[in-house]
Amino acid sequence: MKDVQNTKDIRNVDIQKVGIKNVDLPLIIQRKNNSDQVVSGTARVAVSLPRNFKGTHMSRFIEVLNEWRNKNLLGVDIKGCLEKIIKKLHAESGELEFDFKYFINKHAPVSKLAAPMCYECSFEGYIDRGEYKFILGVKVPVTTLCPCSKEISEYGAHNQRAVISVKVSYPETKHIWLEDLIEMVESCASCPLYSLLKRQDEKYVTEHAWENPRFVEDVLRDVVVKLRNHPVVNEFEVDCEAFESIHNHSAWAYQKEIK
Repeated sequence: MKDVQNTKDIRNVDIQKVGIKNVDLPLIIQRKNNSDQVVSGTARVAVSLPRNFKGTHMSRFIEVLNEWRNKNLLGVDIKGCLEKIIKKLHAESGELEFDFKYFINKHAPVSKLAAPMCYECSFEGYIDRGEYKFILGVKVPVTTLCPCSKEISEYGAHNQRAVISVKVSYPETKHIWLEDLIEMVESCASCPLYSLLKRQDEKYVTEHAWENPRFVEDVLRDVVVKLRNHPVVNEFEVDCEAFESIHNHSAWAYQKEIK
C-alpha cells in the first residue's frame, strides 16, 4: 500500500513538533516502598519532522506507548521510551509527557487514621539531537494562613487552600521519589492537607496553621531555598497559588532557576 506520509513535501517547512496528545492509558508507577501503583495517565508525545516528509506516522506513537505502559515506570524510564519513538519515526528530536494522579496513603496527624491523598504528577522527557532532559512535576494542595490577617485581627485570621506546583530537573543517573518531593513541598506551607480528619486532627491542623502563617511569597521562598540546597536538583520551577477566602481573586508567586 502507498505510504502517503513518506511522500515529498515541496513547501520547505521543517515542523518543530508533530504528534498526538490527550492519549489515555494505564501506567504502572514504582513507589518508594518498592510496590507498584497502577494509575490512569494522559500522554502527549511529539517529534520533529523534516521538510521533505509530508507527514509523520501517528500509529507508531501508540505502538511504543502501548509497549511502555506495561513497564514499571520511574522518571528515568522516559528516556528509553522517547529514544524508541525518535528511532521509529526517524526524527532528530522528540518529547514525551505523562500526566497522572498519584495516591499516597496519608495518616492524620493525631488519630493516625489513614486515607488516600491524591496528587497531580507528571513525567516529562525531552531529547534534542542526542541531549536528554527529564522533568518531574507535582501539584501539592496545602493550607496557608495570612500573616497580615493574624497580626491585625483580634479573633482569628483568614486561611485558604493553596496549590504549590513544582517541576524539577536532575541528572538521569540520579533519582527523586515523588513521596519525598511532596513531603518537602508540604513542609513549606502553613499546614499540609489530609483526606481524613477526626476532631482531634482538625484541632491540630487549625492550630498548626495558626502557628505557621505564610504569604504565598513565604511559601515560594521556602520551597526555593530547599530546592537550591537539594543535592540532586539542577533546575527547578515553582508556582504557588492561594485561592483567597476573603477576596475574589488568587494570590500568586512564581520562580524559575537553573543552578
